[in-house]
Amino acid sequence: MIVVLFPRVPNVTKMATEITGPLLYSVSSAVLGMLQFGYNTGVVNAPREFIETFIRDQYQTDETRSSFLFGIIVSIFAVGGMIGCPLASWIAEKHGRKNALLMNAAFGVIAAALMAFSKLAGSVEMIIIGRFLIGINCGFATTVSPTYVSEVAPLNLRGAFGTVNQLAVAFGLIFSQILGIDAILGSDEGWPWLFGIALIPSGLQCVMVPFTVESPRFLLLTTHDEEKARAALVKIRGYPNIENEINDMNAEDKAEKQEKKFTAWDLISHRSLRTPLIIGIVMHLSQQWGGINAVLYYSSTIFEGAGLEADEARLASIGVGSMLFIMALVSIPLMDRLGRRTLQLGGLAGMTLFSVLMTVAFFTYEDNQTMSIFAVIFTLLYVASFGVGPSSIPWMILSELFGQSARSAAVSIGALVNWFANFIVGITFIPMKDALGNYLFLPYTGFLIFFFIFTYFKLPETKNKSIEEVTALFT
Repeated sequence: MIVVLFPRVPNVTKMATEITGPLLYSVSSAVLGMLQFGYNTGVVNAPREFIETFIRDQYQTDETRSSFLFGIIVSIFAVGGMIGCPLASWIAEKHGRKNALLMNAAFGVIAAALMAFSKLAGSVEMIIIGRFLIGINCGFATTVSPTYVSEVAPLNLRGAFGTVNQLAVAFGLIFSQILGIDAILGSDEGWPWLFGIALIPSGLQCVMVPFTVESPRFLLLTTHDEEKARAALVKIRGYPNIENEINDMNAEDKAEKQEKKFTAWDLISHRSLRTPLIIGIVMHLSQQWGGINAVLYYSSTIFEGAGLEADEARLASIGVGSMLFIMALVSIPLMDRLGRRTLQLGGLAGMTLFSVLMTVAFFTYEDNQTMSIFAVIFTLLYVASFGVGPSSIPWMILSELFGQSARSAAVSIGALVNWFANFIVGITFIPMKDALGNYLFLPYTGFLIFFFIFTYFKLPETKNKSIEEVTALFT
C-alpha cells in the first residue's frame, strides 16, 4: 500500500484563502488518479478463483501453474508502478502537470479496456498486459497527482488537501471490494467488468482535466510565463491580490537555485546523506514487508483460510478497506500531536502483535466459529495498526530528513524501493502460503520485529523540528 503525502514546504507568507469552485474542481480531477491506484490495488482480491479457472481453461493447465500466473497478474502491477514513477517526473517537468494528468488518464482507459475484454477475447495475456499498463498509470498518478494538488492548494489549506490523496486511495480500495462481492461483480461472468470499472476514473479525468488550471508554479518557474501564472492563480484563489504568492514562489526558486542539487549517487557516497537515506529506505520496506499488501491483495484468500465461506470472505474484505479509510482520518490529528516516531513505533508494534494473534487464530479455527471471527478481527486490527503510522510516515519522513537540494533524489529512491518491495510481496505470497500454510505471517512478523528495533534506535523525531535541525543530527 502506497500513500503519498506532501513534502514539507519552505516558509512562505500565510494568507487566509477560501476554497473556490475552480480549486475544488482541479483537485477533484487530479485525485481521481489516486482513487484509481486504490481501486486497482484491491480489485484482484475477490475474483481470484474465477481468474484462475479462466487461466486453466485457456491453457489446459493445473492449479499450481494457474496460481503462479495469478501471482504474475497481481505483482506485475508493481512493475508498472516502478516505471510510472520516474516517467511521471520527466513528463510533468517537460510538458506540465495538466498535460501529464491528461496523458496518464488516456493511458488508463487503454489499460482498463484490455482487462475488461480479456475474457471475451479468451486472452490471459490481455489481463497481464492490462495490469502492467494500469500499474504504470497508478505509479504515474502517485507522483503527478500529489504534486499538482500541492502546487494549486493555498499554503494554509495544503495539509488538508494533502489528506484527500490518502482518502481517495482508501475509497478506491473500499469501492473495489464492495463491487467484488458475489451479488455485484464477484462472479465468473462479472469479474472482467470488475477490472473494466477502472475505465471510469480515467475516463472522467479525460473529460475533466482539460478544464482545470495548469499549476501556477509550473507556469511561473518552469515555462517562465508570469502572465499565465497570474491568471491561473487569480482563477483558483478567487481574488486578484496574488502578489505575495508570486513573490514567495520566486523567492523559493531563487533559494533552490543557490543550493547544490544532489544526485542519487551523492546520497549513497556522502555519509551525512547515506544515514538518513538508509533510514528512509528501511521505513519504505517496513510499509511493504510488514505484509500489508499480502492482506490488501489476498484478504479473501486469507479469510477463506481462516474458515469463512467464499461469499463471507469477500464481505469481510470490505472491512479491510473501510478500516484503512477510518484510520486515514484518525491519523491526521495524531501526526502532529504524537509525532512521526511514536506513531511509527506504535503501528509496527500493533502489526507485530496482531500478526502473531492471526497466526494463532489460523491454527485454532477448525470446528471453532468463534476463532474464525477472531481471525477476521485480528486482521482488521492489524490493518488499523498499519493505518496509524506505517501507511503514511514512510512517504513523509524522507521529505523531512533531507534538505531541499537532496529531497527530490531521496524521495525518488524511496518510491522505487517501495514499488519494488510491493512487487516482491505480490509475487511471493502464493508460494509462501502453499509452503508455510498456517505459518504464513511469521516471516512478516520477523520483519516487523526487525523494523521496530531499527526504528526505535535509528529514527529521530522530526515533529516541530526545522530541516536544519533534522539534517544536523546526521552531520
